[in-house]
Amino acid sequence: MAMSQDEFTILVGTTKGAFLISGGSGRGAWLVKGPFCDGWPINHVVGDPATGLLWAGGGGEWHGAGVWRSEDAGATWQLAKLTKGKIDDWAANDPQFAAMMNWTDQPLPFGDQFSQIWSLGYAHGTLYAGAKPARLLSSADGGKSWQEVNGLRDHPSAKTWNPGGAGLVLHTIIFDPGNAEKLWVGISAAGVFATEDGGGTWDRRNRLSNTAPCTEHAHPAGPRDGEIGHCVHNMVRAPGTADLLYQQNHHGVWRSADGGRSWDDITRGLPSTFGFPICVHPRDAETIWTVPLNGDMAGRFPPDAAAAVWRSRNGGETWQAMRHGLPQESCYFTVLRQAMARDEREPVGVYFGTNSGSVFASVDEGESWHEIARHLPTIPSIEALDRQQPLTQRW
Repeated sequence: MAMSQDEFTILVGTTKGAFLISGGSGRGAWLVKGPFCDGWPINHVVGDPATGLLWAGGGGEWHGAGVWRSEDAGATWQLAKLTKGKIDDWAANDPQFAAMMNWTDQPLPFGDQFSQIWSLGYAHGTLYAGAKPARLLSSADGGKSWQEVNGLRDHPSAKTWNPGGAGLVLHTIIFDPGNAEKLWVGISAAGVFATEDGGGTWDRRNRLSNTAPCTEHAHPAGPRDGEIGHCVHNMVRAPGTADLLYQQNHHGVWRSADGGRSWDDITRGLPSTFGFPICVHPRDAETIWTVPLNGDMAGRFPPDAAAAVWRSRNGGETWQAMRHGLPQESCYFTVLRQAMARDEREPVGVYFGTNSGSVFASVDEGESWHEIARHLPTIPSIEALDRQQPLTQRW
């Protein structure tokens, strides 16, 4: 069951456990393994290519929140349970149910403070986790024990944070590969926050640039009063030292050349202002991919029910629809905020998963697509783990 040291693997989080899709050393002959993590709802799976460690975060009202860890490339998993769920209340009062569920009473470090882990990120030897409702946790021992990053929870704006459609979730964690003290998080619907002192203090970074937005935004939560709109869906950092960020917002695609201190609208040329994921090339800061959907209240599926990944080679100045191999009729799936990723090979591979349980792969930077898995549960997240060519960092 364990992966070989040189294997290329797509890490898939689903509503019914984690799955691993192995592609060998050549990104082909795909083989699906799973489900893992006892069928928990898993919102995000990440890995460390240097060691092969895997982590899967998730949970919910029934299970409580937790992070699963595998030290043997997915063969076995251990749970660090963080908060309680209904199962704990039921089992504590029913010994027969507790025995059936193999439940044992255990102290939980965060009681009932949050219900799910929504995102994970690993860099500079620290594993971070984003929760629902929004909190940021960190682990210095590879996910065995956890503590909260109190500086974010104590931000002066915290009492005014409003939930998005999925609740108040901290769904995006990104790093500066050259500076362990710098990271950014995205919270729906509170916006972008950044720290440059390891989490001690945080700036809220939602300001619009002085350039007028290029698209109309009639939604009441859209950009106005000098701010981008707080419902950030996903965010990535481009390669290099310039702190160039891209964001897929509830109201379009946005670019920041100054680490999020100001944002420019680069949506013009896309078929809609709505979508969830965004992805950036590991070596070319101007190449990005996104998956537009037909609108907040229009069904959230590809425009005209024809799937396309849209690519820009010039930082969002112009866009091109990449459709070859994707369904062009009666396509009603959604691609969720963390369900798109890329690898670091040449040419770059791009991957996305759908709420209908399919995984699509392109090993030529989006020119052509192949369905490499189908009939999985709903897919909240996709990541690429390459043991043959380890990532330097996840941007």
